Amino acid sequence: MIKQLKAITVNLIAGANMATVLLLILSGYSDRINPVEHPLLSCMGMTFPGFLIANLLFLFFWLTFKWRKAWIPILGFAIVYGPITLYMPLHTSQTPPEGTIKLISYNVCQYGGNYKYEQGFEKVYEYLKEQNADIVCLQEDVDTWRRYVKQWYEKIYPYNDTTIFNPQDASINGVGIHTKFPIIKKERIQYESAGNGSVAYYLKVDADTVLVINNHLEGTHLSTEDRNKYKQMISGKMEQDTAKAETLFLIEKLGKYAAKRAPEAEAVHDYIEAHRQYPIIVCGDFNDNPISYSRRTIAQGLTDCYQETGKGIGLSYNQKGFFVRIDHILASEQFVPYNCYVDDKMDASDHNPIICTLKMEGNTQK
Repeated sequence: MIKQLKAITVNLIAGANMATVLLLILSGYSDRINPVEHPLLSCMGMTFPGFLIANLLFLFFWLTFKWRKAWIPILGFAIVYGPITLYMPLHTSQTPPEGTIKLISYNVCQYGGNYKYEQGFEKVYEYLKEQNADIVCLQEDVDTWRRYVKQWYEKIYPYNDTTIFNPQDASINGVGIHTKFPIIKKERIQYESAGNGSVAYYLKVDADTVLVINNHLEGTHLSTEDRNKYKQMISGKMEQDTAKAETLFLIEKLGKYAAKRAPEAEAVHDYIEAHRQYPIIVCGDFNDNPISYSRRTIAQGLTDCYQETGKGIGLSYNQKGFFVRIDHILASEQFVPYNCYVDDKMDASDHNPIICTLKMEGNTQK
């Protein structure tokens, strides 16, 4: 009788592990799902770390009590090896060669100081001055005193430009570039959005024209109340029935805005494909995690610099409870990336800056 109970228990646990592996696979490859067609399923990438941890716990269980069953979680890890390396790569530090380009992408949250610094702009300015990057791409590079900001940036960068997306909108937004390289021209990538956008900057880098695309895609539009409820859920401080209802509500809301980001990402991808003759760098606030349709769509044919050279999860959105990297740097085949990382010591915004060193190999366009 006891033997039968043990066998039933083992089979039940094995079944639960298999179900977890299936959900792990679905979440790991959910970036193939178009959110316009399947908004809820497309958001499963957000759950990937949870299923990853659950599968790891199953592995520990089997190794402790029934090692022959360890093949189940191990097989699961093997199938999602690609998504694991995308979500949290584990690279050691590299030594960049001479003649590289240092790029920073940073959502500065309109220089609000993240409720920590009264002089938010000054904090960001001093940080960028110290970093001495060659190209700085900022999102939410807007404020009520543009002339003041422009005068300060001109002290450290000879070429500066900010594109405001909708000046009439109450929640004004825009992206800016501050660089050591001459700006030949810029072009707004066309897609429908009230307060978001993507701008292609053409920079003169030695003998080449380099295309740098700075993006701020549609946000999640989670209210303060939504965020607080989410934090309560993940900390276990919410009743089970309430948690289920709130989970469905949040997933529906996330799916709705993921569907809005999809055509934006497709427009950026189409623009990249139409300008492949240039060395291309794409960066910015995608408002989506690494395992998402928008990131995967834009990244087609490009190198994800963090995946290629980064270490760890790289939490670029620093609000407590939201363990995601939503800021990305991508580059075309003409570039070799080195030491892409998220600087979590810079806390003057709700985002952390993402930084990468790039080496351009050869001249492809004169």
